[in-house]
Amino acid sequence: MENFNRLNDLYFKKLLGDKNRKNLTLSFLNAILNKDEREYFTDITFLDKDNEPLTLDGKLSKLDIRADLNDGTQVDIEVQVCPFKFMAERSLYYWSKMYSEQLEKSAEYKKLKKAIAINLLAFDYLEDEQDWHNIYNLLNVKSHNKLTDHIEIHFLELPKFTLKDMRKIRTSEAWLAYFSGRYTKKELEEIAMTTPAIKEAVEFENTFLQDKIERRAYEQREKAIRDYYSYMSAYKEEGLEQGLKQGLKQGLQQGKLEEKFRTATNLLKMGFDIETISKAVELSREKIQELSEKK
Repeated sequence: MENFNRLNDLYFKKLLGDKNRKNLTLSFLNAILNKDEREYFTDITFLDKDNEPLTLDGKLSKLDIRADLNDGTQVDIEVQVCPFKFMAERSLYYWSKMYSEQLEKSAEYKKLKKAIAINLLAFDYLEDEQDWHNIYNLLNVKSHNKLTDHIEIHFLELPKFTLKDMRKIRTSEAWLAYFSGRYTKKELEEIAMTTPAIKEAVEFENTFLQDKIERRAYEQREKAIRDYYSYMSAYKEEGLEQGLKQGLKQGLQQGKLEEKFRTATNLLKMGFDIETISKAVELSREKIQELSEKK
């Protein structure tokens, strides 16, 4: 299927959140967490998790896979397709819940296990980072010594990912190439030749798309996400227009001319166009142009 979205929540959960394909989940986790053959996670237990309301954002643009690994490590895989500027805060919040919930089994702090949050993002989030994979721990700000290895938060940003050498591909790169959707069927076949987990993922994808019920559910989710983007765009445009034409207009009706000039200057600095500002503050376009030349 052309333009198949492998980050679709329904598909992703079936691919990596199903006990029948836990070998794929383990492949993904071991690759992203850079585990060698001596440290490989060998088993995983999926935990049902639904601690968010079924909102448009929560249900359609985010999903998470919660699991225990064989050494007791807790892991949470989050997928976010819609840009969200508080991703760090949300990830830390869910990490803290995952970590603290361990005490329901035992009140002894010494029995707390490491908790890892992995955020797979379909958008650029970390503006000051160039790499597609960034890992955060709790460190001393001076010595950079790690306080504890119990906290680990990963951000995987798909737009930043580029496959440099198909012949020397790592498993983590193979997974990112697969989820990115930027590689052709032929290129994925080449990747699958060196990465058995990707071959199995592609085979499952083909089976998934041949199932009329699953495909219909997938298409409905995709439509809902497109509608979400459309609604949000419309609301932003309407809110901006109404805010400028009504909110600012009403607030300025009782103000003095100097206040109008000051507001118009601020709007110019924010990047609004002369026509919009003119209507919002009830000044002529010529006057706004003069202010623009002075700022």
